[in-house]
Amino acid sequence: MKPITAFLPCRKGSQRIPNKNLRPFAQYEFGLLQIKIAQLAQCHLIKEIIVSTNDENVKAVVLNFKNAFDGISIIIDDRPDHLGTSDTSTDEVISYVGDKFEFEHLLWTHVTSPFVDTEDYVKCIEHYFSALEQGHDSLMTVQTIKGFIWNQTRPINYDKLSEKWPRTQTLSPLFEVDSAAFIAPKSVYNTHNDRIGLKPFLLDLEKEVNIDIDWPKQFNLAECIFKIENA
Repeated sequence: MKPITAFLPCRKGSQRIPNKNLRPFAQYEFGLLQIKIAQLAQCHLIKEIIVSTNDENVKAVVLNFKNAFDGISIIIDDRPDHLGTSDTSTDEVISYVGDKFEFEHLLWTHVTSPFVDTEDYVKCIEHYFSALEQGHDSLMTVQTIKGFIWNQTRPINYDKLSEKWPRTQTLSPLFEVDSAAFIAPKSVYNTHNDRIGLKPFLLDLEKEVNIDIDWPKQFNLAECIFKIENA
């Protein structure tokens, strides 16, 4: 397996959770950012981490950790302010990454997934290279949903005319993208201007807890669970 470059976006500001990236979390002074850098840096399959930010406080914290881990390079990317606002689309950042950085394979992840740890990243990378050999062109993590899923008017994963309430184990699974990891080669960014290709492998990490922190209550809940798991 070839070493992977990890990409960690950390834009300035958060409308829903002020100072989300650096707000103290459990026993970590620099919060979610500190946790995620350690998780990535301890993954032996990752050769470098690019922290892309327009936040001077994030840059200062990352500088403190640049030499804290052996065998890995931690790079600070000074992201332009116009690509670090609440109005910036993910598509814009993807184009920026594809144009600016040289890499063979890129693992895109977020600080907001503190329960996705080093072992999970190893699993993602191993599955990614295996998936490439099987004809897939990328990988993204998902959570499998086997429940009664409706749109505004009807169920979308079972036929109510055939069986009104089927057993849940017989339902066709659906998959929710959990944003824990996206892995793709440079060619996917160049060809599709995306962080996944046309045939991604869907990996369910099957974790008991996998919270993508986006709201204050999620932050508080995740912190409580994290403290218990790391007591």
